[in-house]
Amino acid sequence: MIVQTKQKSKEQLREELLKPDVITGSEILLRSLLLEDVDCVFGYPGGAVLYIYDAMHGNPDFNHLLTRHEQGAIHAADGYARSTGKTGVCIATSGPGATNLVTGIATAYMDSVPLVVITGNVATSVIGTDAFQEADITGITMPITKHSYLVRDVKDLSRTIKEAFHIASTGRKGPVLIDIPKDVSNALAAFHYPDKVDIRGYHPTVSPNKLQVERMLEAIAESERPMIIAGGGVVYAGASEELMEFVEKTRIPVATTLLGLGGFPSASDLWLGMPGMHGTYAANMALQNCDLLIGIGARFDDRVTMKVDGFAPKAKKIVHIDVDPAEIGKIVATAIPVVGDIKNVLELANQKAKPAKSESWIAEVQDLKRNNPLRYVDSDTELKPQYVIEMIHETTNGDAIVTTDVGQHQMWAAQFYKFNKPRSWITSGGLGTMGFGFPSAIGAQVANPDRLVVSINGDGGMQMCSQELAICAINQIPVKIVVINNQVLGMVRQWQEIIYDNRYSHIDLAGSPDFVKLAEAYGVKGLRATNKEEAGRVWQEALDTPGPVLVEFVVRKNENVFPMVTQGSTIDQMLLGESE
Repeated sequence: MIVQTKQKSKEQLREELLKPDVITGSEILLRSLLLEDVDCVFGYPGGAVLYIYDAMHGNPDFNHLLTRHEQGAIHAADGYARSTGKTGVCIATSGPGATNLVTGIATAYMDSVPLVVITGNVATSVIGTDAFQEADITGITMPITKHSYLVRDVKDLSRTIKEAFHIASTGRKGPVLIDIPKDVSNALAAFHYPDKVDIRGYHPTVSPNKLQVERMLEAIAESERPMIIAGGGVVYAGASEELMEFVEKTRIPVATTLLGLGGFPSASDLWLGMPGMHGTYAANMALQNCDLLIGIGARFDDRVTMKVDGFAPKAKKIVHIDVDPAEIGKIVATAIPVVGDIKNVLELANQKAKPAKSESWIAEVQDLKRNNPLRYVDSDTELKPQYVIEMIHETTNGDAIVTTDVGQHQMWAAQFYKFNKPRSWITSGGLGTMGFGFPSAIGAQVANPDRLVVSINGDGGMQMCSQELAICAINQIPVKIVVINNQVLGMVRQWQEIIYDNRYSHIDLAGSPDFVKLAEAYGVKGLRATNKEEAGRVWQEALDTPGPVLVEFVVRKNENVFPMVTQGSTIDQMLLGESE
């Protein structure tokens, strides 16, 4: 057991951690995580990981947060990772504990979030015998991890952990799973932690081909109507400043995808908003009329492109910058592929970048933006969800870390909250995971104790992980929890109204709990608003209250998200709603 006194420096702790003692696999795991600068692990114990949890007992250096469900643990680790750029870590036992992580692993995999997921397994002597709480978690998660390990020899454990963190956090980031049988966690070995990693066959391309960057710059110089789609890769690469410099030098308008929000400042005159199914009019029309399209860390997913063969039809060339070569050309034909870390690519491009012939184009798209803002029909008798999001933005000055669940409230938050900086927007993009929003906010708040974290949820998704209210109360994690309550599965209802001719099927959530009483039952302050006056008052009370607060905003049931592009349509075929 390693005991750190208050006087011990980080260097002294590291020196002690690296001592070649003969210790158990569990102690090897804890030492290795501390050497990787992991400052919080989210988890839930069980039989197969009890040696690991026993090693945590009395260890003042190891910080573990007990969630109330394994899915809460992995979503919290995900929020931690997205808000910091560090690798998130979670732990669960074998069998159902491990399988309860699957949705969170898939969520992180789809959105390229670095996680190290640690699971226990039954002893090596009974693997494959259908022993109690045995599940082949490495096999189950193979399609949704960057890599996975089943550690059969304790001597391999420290090397495996080092490799896992390297794989998770390099190239296209993503989750890596380490499955540790119970006997391995108790076996003894001399501790040695590698100081470097060399994995045969794994060498991500981070430095771009200079010729391809020059080809891109030549295409920009010749372009009159260029356009950039900036995705989550810009945020993950820490390339927001480089993108801003690139845009200033090339004079190219920018649309940011759902995961790219915050990667380019919303206050810029060259920012057109979010593209795609619920994108802005200006962003979608600019994409359909550009002559050069540059995708930067965006994977051209179906919610952005919609009908692919009608996407960006006037673009003579498409440039795609991505660290993952498998993404380039997967969805749209790419004339100029640029493989590499986005920060490195843009740093190289900025050395020679020159303006496009785009001034008249800029004026045109700025007119589109000015004349076609996001709109909704406000009400003095009903509380509108868009109004609530605008109020949250104004009262936080756009400086909060905002997490969301999935559905209408997610799209309204993406549309009406304007982000000033990267890693301030945390949402499940590719998988669209309900239940993600609240626990991811817990992870973000643990990682950023001095920042305001606001978790925006629907009444459906909030009930999927509401048990995590307990850990907010116990640990006084000061997340401000917003529930946009329309008493219905809102996005499903919207599709059933517009696409399925008002055939509403199994969407009524009217039997949901009283969220204020639910919060209070867990020891969290609960507030409710049903009109504008109440909304402003209770939200300010929430902001002024130390510790966690849940605020339920009861909103109009039949409100829809607009603009909207239906499946099978091109992104310029937008339904604009009541304001149309």
